[in-house]
Amino acid sequence: MKTLKFILPALLLIMPVSVFFISCQDKTFEEITYTANVPVYMGFDEFRSSVKRSDPRQMEQPGKIYFKDNYLFVNEINKGVHVVDNSDPANPVITTFLEIPGNFDIAIKGNILYADSFIDLVAIDISDPANPVEIDRVEDAFPNVLPVFDYTYPVYGLDWEKGIVVGWETREVTELVEKGNTYRNEMLYFDGLGVPTIGANEVSIASSGSGLAGSMARFTLSADYLYAVHNSSLKVFNISSTPGISVNPEIMLDRQVETIFPYNDHLFLGTTTGMMVYSLSNPGTPSFVSVFEHINSCDPVVIEGNYAYVTLRSGTQCNGFTNQLDVVDISSLSHPFLVKSYPMFNPHGLGIENHILFVCDGDAGLKVYDANDPMNIHMNQLAHFPDIKTYDVIPYNGLLMLIGSGGLYQYDYTDLDNLVLISHIPVYVP
Repeated sequence: MKTLKFILPALLLIMPVSVFFISCQDKTFEEITYTANVPVYMGFDEFRSSVKRSDPRQMEQPGKIYFKDNYLFVNEINKGVHVVDNSDPANPVITTFLEIPGNFDIAIKGNILYADSFIDLVAIDISDPANPVEIDRVEDAFPNVLPVFDYTYPVYGLDWEKGIVVGWETREVTELVEKGNTYRNEMLYFDGLGVPTIGANEVSIASSGSGLAGSMARFTLSADYLYAVHNSSLKVFNISSTPGISVNPEIMLDRQVETIFPYNDHLFLGTTTGMMVYSLSNPGTPSFVSVFEHINSCDPVVIEGNYAYVTLRSGTQCNGFTNQLDVVDISSLSHPFLVKSYPMFNPHGLGIENHILFVCDGDAGLKVYDANDPMNIHMNQLAHFPDIKTYDVIPYNGLLMLIGSGGLYQYDYTDLDNLVLISHIPVYVP
C-alpha cells in the first residue's frame, strides 16, 4: 500500500507536465480556398407559415403523381402541388397550385392531403380542392432532410440551428486549417441524403384505398396509418384523428430505403439492396417478414397476384450499374425468389393493371407488355413510345396517366393494339 501512495502522487505530478509540453508544441496553419455547397436558409417561423394556395401555374419540374376522385395531384419538385381537375381526361385543367416548400411526396385519405415539407409532415384539408387549408403539422418528422446539391463539391457551413436549408449557393470559400490536416471542420460529404431530382425520381404504382400513387412513392396509407420511408427507417403516423396526428416508434432498417408499396396487408419496401416485406397484422408496429436481396441499385416495386415486379436502375443516387426488370415470386411471402430478369435501358417507375405492365424506361421511353406469362414478358411487348422520357405512371380503368420531362401525358389503352394519346399538359420552357 505504501508503494501505491508514492506512485499515485508521482503520476499526478507527471501528467500535467506532459500535457503542458504537448500543448506548447508549435502548430502551423494555412488558408485554403475551394468550391463548396453553401446552404441558403429560411427561418423556422417563415417556413412553418408558408403553406398556402396560389393561382394555377405552369409545370416546370413535375415529380410524383397521385390520383383521387377525378383529380390529379402533381408534385412540382421542392415547391408544392399542382391540383388538376381530371374529370375530363381529354381536357385536364390545372385549378390551383398548393405551395408546400420542400415537397416531394403526398398521400390522401378522405379529404385530407398529407405531404412532406422539408423536415415536417403537413396535413391539408382539400374538401374544396381549389381552396386547400393546412390543419395539422408534425414538426421534425423527417430530420436532416436537405435539398439536392452538386455531389462533386462538399457541403460547407451547415448549421441546423439557423433554420431550414432551402437551397444552395455553389461558391468559393476560404478557411484556416492546420497544415497537413486534410480534415476540415465544417466540410461534410453526403451520400444520397438529398431528395431525388426529377432525373432520379423513384416511383411505384400503389393503391392506397384512398387514391392511387406512382411507383416511386415514399408515402402510403393503410387504415388509420400513414407510412413513410425516410433514409434507413420506416416512419409510422397514426392519422385516425387529424388534427391530432400522433407518431408511433419508427422501424429501423438495415439499409437505405427508397419506395413503398402496400398490398394485401403488407408493405413492400424498395431499397438499394433488396425488396423488404413487412406485415401489417399489427398496423401500428409493422413486423419484418422477409427480404429479397439484389445488388446495389434503385428498385421501385409493384405487385399483382403472386408476383412482384422490380426495376433495378444504375446512376449516382443508386450506387449500381444494373438496368433490368426482375420478376419475383411472392406466393410465399416468407421466401420470395427470382423467377426471371429482363434487360432494360434505365428503368424508373412502373405500373400494372390486369396483367398489363407499363415500364418507364428513362430515355428509352415508355414500354408496354402483356405480363400474363411472367417467364416471357420480353416476347409480349405491346407498344413502345421511345420519344417520351418517362418517370412515373398510374394505370386506371383503361386510362394511363404518365409523368415525364415533357409534362403530364394521358393515354387511352382500352385497345391495347392502339394506345391513343388523349391529352398533354406540357412543361413550361422559358
